[in-house]
Amino acid sequence: MSLPNTHLGPAAIGALLNAPKHIFFAGIGGVSMSSLAHISHLRGHRVSGYDRTRSALTAQLEEIGIPVYTESDTAHLDGVDLLVYTVAIPASLPEYAEALRRGIPVISRADYLGYVMTGYRTRIGVSGTHGKSTTTSMLERIFRIADLDPTVSCGAPLKDAGGRCDRIGGEEYFIFEACEYMDSFLDFNPTDVIVLNIELDHLDYFRDIRQIETSFGGFMARAGEAGRVFLNLGDDNVMRAAQSFPGRVVTFAVENKHADYSAEEIVFAHGMASFTVFRRGEALCRIHLRVPGAHNICDALAAAAASIENGVPPQKAAEGLAGFEGAARRMDCLGVTPEGATVYDDYAHHPTEIHSTVQAAAGMDFDHITLVFQPHTYSRTKELFGDFAAALADPALREVILTDIYPARETDTRGMSSELLAEAVRVRGGRCRAISSLDEIAAEVRRACGRGDMILVMGAGDVSALCPRLLR
Repeated sequence: MSLPNTHLGPAAIGALLNAPKHIFFAGIGGVSMSSLAHISHLRGHRVSGYDRTRSALTAQLEEIGIPVYTESDTAHLDGVDLLVYTVAIPASLPEYAEALRRGIPVISRADYLGYVMTGYRTRIGVSGTHGKSTTTSMLERIFRIADLDPTVSCGAPLKDAGGRCDRIGGEEYFIFEACEYMDSFLDFNPTDVIVLNIELDHLDYFRDIRQIETSFGGFMARAGEAGRVFLNLGDDNVMRAAQSFPGRVVTFAVENKHADYSAEEIVFAHGMASFTVFRRGEALCRIHLRVPGAHNICDALAAAAASIENGVPPQKAAEGLAGFEGAARRMDCLGVTPEGATVYDDYAHHPTEIHSTVQAAAGMDFDHITLVFQPHTYSRTKELFGDFAAALADPALREVILTDIYPARETDTRGMSSELLAEAVRVRGGRCRAISSLDEIAAEVRRACGRGDMILVMGAGDVSALCPRLLR
């Protein structure tokens, strides 16, 4: 089980950081943790941290002078004033256990992020089961094109920020991705909240959809009576979660004229959409997307609505979205195999995301699509088993190859395996098999796929390691 979040709040954390301190980040290589380490470094604190593996994110931190250790040692805490941890670390991590023993204050990532964002006047939190990173990335580009110099914390590398997961700008606008897992976003302090969608997920923590709706309702309430929420009118779960919100409500929806903002006159070309943004019946701008898939219409509409309501001229919103090339690992085109197949990398790990991404791929004029999918966590695979099987049996896919389940924070106590899932896909008419070795998968896929084909590598774990094997 993950570690619990702390709930000290901005005032208590601010009192601990009333002067430059030495802050140690346990799990510093995480997407959000690396951003917080970077921001803390820029604010004049001495920063160091531990992560079990080196990555592009840890390399970026080391380049600016932040020590990153990959071997755990309690000596790393010598001189440390404060430890920030991600809930994904084990309680047995020596630095975390030693901090507790020495009485060094420990703060969870979410609690610390909630403190950091209070230094900005307008704080826009992007939430939802799907689309958070894409919408956050869209907002980053729109606000930057509009010369509003946002500070951004995203759950995926920002292509416009040199592959960093953050952009450090001015102190007026803070745009951040708000994750619901472990109720982390209940420690955040937004002024504006975007809710893209609400579905069953993270069932190792949430009991059911009602608890998830309550959690999202709690996040919206963090904006308070003076705050504002942007809600997907087409999602009943979202609207139910927002019933008691006391502030201003702005709705958006695709092809729904009852919404405050609606996407109409939709046209697709090679899988990419163009549409007109209407505000309560008035046409504001025409948006042309460079990222494929119908699901990106809703994300782009949400980003446009939040931008326009924050004073961005509609044409600037359209300009920002026209140049948006996607977030990293969201239908990310990586190159072509020696045999001529095009390789795409995608983060989808929920049945709805798989379906949306496969439908986007189907509209991109490739001859055949082969999907390599890595199931993420035993709990998600078990609880959504039938939905996974249905999504992976999509007739648009010539073949699906499953890697072993990526365990993340879990151990296998649920009797789940990729072989069981592959059999369920075959029962539904799909062509699917499970292969453990990435080298074997690479050989099989390269043998089967050539010019005019797409190889789609998908999952939230470490399956991206397959991509270099395909491209070399």
